[in-house]
Amino acid sequence: MIRINLLAVERSTTKRTASSRAAITPAQRVTIGAVLILVTTVFGVGFWFWSLRVQSAKLDEDIAQAETQTKQLRSVLAQVQKFEARKAQLQQRVTLIEQLRKGQSGPVHLLDEISKGVPDRLWLITMTQRATEFTIEGQTTSLTSLSDFVSNLEASNWFKRPVEIVDSTVQPNPQTGDVVRFTIRANFDNPDSAAKPPVAPRPPAPQPR
Repeated sequence: MIRINLLAVERSTTKRTASSRAAITPAQRVTIGAVLILVTTVFGVGFWFWSLRVQSAKLDEDIAQAETQTKQLRSVLAQVQKFEARKAQLQQRVTLIEQLRKGQSGPVHLLDEISKGVPDRLWLITMTQRATEFTIEGQTTSLTSLSDFVSNLEASNWFKRPVEIVDSTVQPNPQTGDVVRFTIRANFDNPDSAAKPPVAPRPPAPQPR
């Protein structure tokens, strides 16, 4: 019969465990702790640096998008400014056209009255205007036609009296006879622009007694 001494094996195992525990000295424990702290610190610093790089890349992307939007807004703003300038020019033209339309009645009637007052054998050469004063140059074959022309202008409501004959010169012409070269001056008077008579004020309403 074979016998095994188990107590001797257990004792030897216990001795080995105790000897292994006794092998880790306090200095080694401090070193292991320092290494763990260093590894943790390096990992934390690395993670912090990585997060900063991610945030920096995100900020760069946001800045690029903002610059693109700024360029687009500048282009839109330039187009709006051009549109406003064009609108102002068109508004000025419309205002000028309306003013010209309102002022057309006077010159049209003026030319109409002058053409009506021109008698036979009288021709107009030039007509100049300075404010409301008109200087008309022409020629006729007789002084009677010149007198009729002046009378016709004075009879019109569109010219103030008197219509003045500034100059008249007889120029002989062997083919057509004598020609009278004349210059007259007339002042324009638009009856449409005459001030309306003031309206009499209404009497105050009687106060109740």
